[in-house]
Amino acid sequence: MKINQVEELAGIAKKNIRFYEEEGLLTPGRNPANGYREYSLEDVALLKKIRLLRKLSVPIGDIRDMAGGTLSLGDCLERRLAALNREEESLKHTRLICRMMQDDRTAFDGLDAARWLDQMETLEEGGTQFMNVEQTDLRKRKLVPVIAAAVTIAVMLAFLAAFWWLNQLDPAPAPVLVIITVMPVLVMIGVVAACRERLKEIEGGEENEALKY
Repeated sequence: MKINQVEELAGIAKKNIRFYEEEGLLTPGRNPANGYREYSLEDVALLKKIRLLRKLSVPIGDIRDMAGGTLSLGDCLERRLAALNREEESLKHTRLICRMMQDDRTAFDGLDAARWLDQMETLEEGGTQFMNVEQTDLRKRKLVPVIAAAVTIAVMLAFLAAFWWLNQLDPAPAPVLVIITVMPVLVMIGVVAACRERLKEIEGGEENEALKY
C-alpha cells in the first residue's frame, strides 16, 4: 500500500513515517517494477506500536533496541517508569518554586532572579531537572553528527600535516601536490555541509504526535 493509506491507517503523519524509516525503525519493501515503497499491514502494525510508545515518551533508541531484540518491553517500561518517577519529583519542586514565587507577589520588574536560580541550582544538585527533557534529547542527537564531522576534519588535517611534512623531505610534483591538498579540503567542505544539513533535519525531525491527540 502507499504512504497515504499508511498515514490514514496508522494515524501517523507522512513526515514521521519517513523519519522512522531514516531512524531504522521501519523498512518497507520496494516495488520491483518502479522502486517505490510498498507498505504492508505489518508495517502499519509496527507504526501503531511506535505511535503508542512515542506517546509514552519512550526514546527512539529504546524502540529500535526492542525491534532489534536487544531490549525487552518489560525492561523498557521499567526504565520509563523510573524516568517518570524522577520527572514527578522534579515537577513537585517546579510547582513549589512557582508557588513560592507567586506568594512572593513580586512584579516582573522587581524579580530577584539570582535568588530563585540559586535555589533551583541547589535542587538540581540533588537530581531535580528544570530543563526541557525533549530539548536535552535534541542536543544529544545533534552532538553525534557534530562529533563525526569534527573527527573527520581532524583526520583530514592530520593527513595534510603529514603530507606537507613528508613533502619537505621529498618534494612531490606540483600536480600531485595540488591534488593531494585539494582533495582533503573538498572532503572537509563536504563534511561540514553534510553536518549542517543533518542538524537541520534533526531540528525539524519528528513531529510531536502527542500534541495532536
